[in-house]
Amino acid sequence: MPRRHIRVTGAPEAPLRAALTALRTELGVPGSFPPEVVAEAERAAKAPALPPSDATDIPFFTIDPPTSTDLDQAMHLSRQGTGYRVRYAIADVAAFVVPSGALDQEAHRRVTTLYFPDEKVPLHPELLSEGAASLLPDQDRPAALWTIDLDGDGRTLAVDVRRALVRSRAKLDYAAVQKQIDEGTAEEPLALLKTIGKLRERLEVERGGISLSVPEQEIVEHGHAYELAYRAPLPADGWNSQISLLTGMAAADLMLAAGTGILRTLPAAPDGAVGRLRRTAHALHIDWPHHVSYAELVRSLDPHRPNHAAFLQECTTLLRGAGYTVFRDGALPDITTHSAVAAPYAHCTAPLRRLADRHTSEICLAAAAGRPIPDWVLMALDALPARMAEGTRRAGTVERACVDLVEAALLKDRVGEVFDGWVVDVEERQPAVGTVQLESPAVIGRIAGTGALPLGERLRVRLTQADPEAPKVRFEPA
Repeated sequence: MPRRHIRVTGAPEAPLRAALTALRTELGVPGSFPPEVVAEAERAAKAPALPPSDATDIPFFTIDPPTSTDLDQAMHLSRQGTGYRVRYAIADVAAFVVPSGALDQEAHRRVTTLYFPDEKVPLHPELLSEGAASLLPDQDRPAALWTIDLDGDGRTLAVDVRRALVRSRAKLDYAAVQKQIDEGTAEEPLALLKTIGKLRERLEVERGGISLSVPEQEIVEHGHAYELAYRAPLPADGWNSQISLLTGMAAADLMLAAGTGILRTLPAAPDGAVGRLRRTAHALHIDWPHHVSYAELVRSLDPHRPNHAAFLQECTTLLRGAGYTVFRDGALPDITTHSAVAAPYAHCTAPLRRLADRHTSEICLAAAAGRPIPDWVLMALDALPARMAEGTRRAGTVERACVDLVEAALLKDRVGEVFDGWVVDVEERQPAVGTVQLESPAVIGRIAGTGALPLGERLRVRLTQADPEAPKVRFEPA
């Protein structure tokens, strides 16, 4: 699911950075890797299992945030008759990780890379995730190479995946990609990102899928004060996401045809959750006519507008029921689709940062080649949903704690001040307690009064608590 991205700048000894360091200790976040894991990673980095196929002649490129070095995916786009060919190379982590070895066991313990506002806690040692296994430019790397042929409308015609050696030619970032495409200076492989991305977006609308453009928050530290800023996603972010979604859908279809696999599933949202979102929309002055579907509304929102950005963040609550569903030997599960994707879908494009993706890749590689699935994958399969759920819960705990801490740090010197806000939620059993969304800065906090709160109404509120050492932000009606 889209997460609430928060980045913080400032010196390591600055108060907020120090508080984030203490938070990692408090939450029991894994620290440095054990010596035996590092030693195995060093050996693997020097001698990975290289594939027999060579695709280094294809000029792949990556698109990631400017500072990212854990690069899972590289792409090359081309025309194919009246349609298109998508080549999508995914880092082949299995070329470095020995089943049941120290690296594998540590990855099963960590499950996912954890993202803090000031740093990340990686799934694999950095010498792999940001070095030997990362699809860095001008380096030969083992990969699971997907080749997906599309017709002129962007619909899938054929899918193949096999191991291959690849070489990225360029590390691009979203702003640079958007600029080249807008100015018409992008070469065809990059220019086609817009063409194919928009075709896939049109098909997403057709099947009833939803992509959330959730803005990224940035907390910038100036001395002992903080400023809050937003970075709304660019169109290029969405087009890039469509290539990943396309591959995840292809992986799901391949596994369903083979009869064994692990899907990312999400049931339809219950009416109560949608009803709550309708109240939030009203509170944020977003017009949501009853004849307009949730998907239609989301597509009409502008993440550059503060009230729309706040609502998009609230929309992520409908994705919290997502899970991993295993099936075997042709016995398909009751639910095979992800309601936000509106199709069967699997996680397979981020193996450097997510444990399940390495297993998905192996199943798809075996299915495409008509070979048996490796025993180590089958042995791990049944335990994966619970392990991934545990990792997802841990990531959610980290995210919530970081949001609380950052917002408390942002407001710590403003206790007693009055702000304009909207009451976006009220507890059914305690109508004097609820949630308020400030107009500025973009903070969400708990509010408690002496009488029933006016759900969906504008309200002047007073900040009563903002302490980074007990990171909770609290308000009362002014």
